[in-house]
Amino acid sequence: MTTRIETLRARIEALQDELEEAIAQRREDLRWRVENGRVVFEARARARHAELRQRIATFVANAPPRHLLTAPVIYSLIVPFAIADLWVTLYQAICFPAYGIPKVRRRDYIRLDRHQLAYLNGIQKLNCIYCGYVNGLIAYIGEIAARTEAYWCPIKHSMRLKGRHRHYAGFMEFGDGEGYADGLRQSRSRITGAE
Repeated sequence: MTTRIETLRARIEALQDELEEAIAQRREDLRWRVENGRVVFEARARARHAELRQRIATFVANAPPRHLLTAPVIYSLIVPFAIADLWVTLYQAICFPAYGIPKVRRRDYIRLDRHQLAYLNGIQKLNCIYCGYVNGLIAYIGEIAARTEAYWCPIKHSMRLKGRHRHYAGFMEFGDGEGYADGLRQSRSRITGAE
């Protein structure tokens, strides 16, 4: 790894830390904190949230028809997502121990907590649970796929990608045949924690 790349990675990590600090400050401004894994709002914030909640009947009456008509299509995706969740979790349980790859913890990616917000009505809470599950599941599956790729094929693509995973920066350059065997060993060591 070149010094320039290492320097850029360090700057990115520092910026991520700075972003986390700004987010923590915003939480204080919104008067909530996490205690023992649970969200706790100050009483004044809870009362204001209850005032802001829209009744379900009003919510449905004000919904654009396209939202009501497409909701069943959105929710029908729960079946393939649940199957993918089961299948990828099974894949990881069988294959990752065989390769020495640390398992991805679902709870680090799937968070169902927005239903605790008092300013959401029942439908909005259900929507948030669904979105939290599906988007968390996609991130969980993405990390499993990323670790698999880092183990089996840690080569950058010839053209720039959007949405690269966190392991991609450590991949070998496209076309570096001379460095392939050594780069593969290094990538496998990184992903299995053998470094």
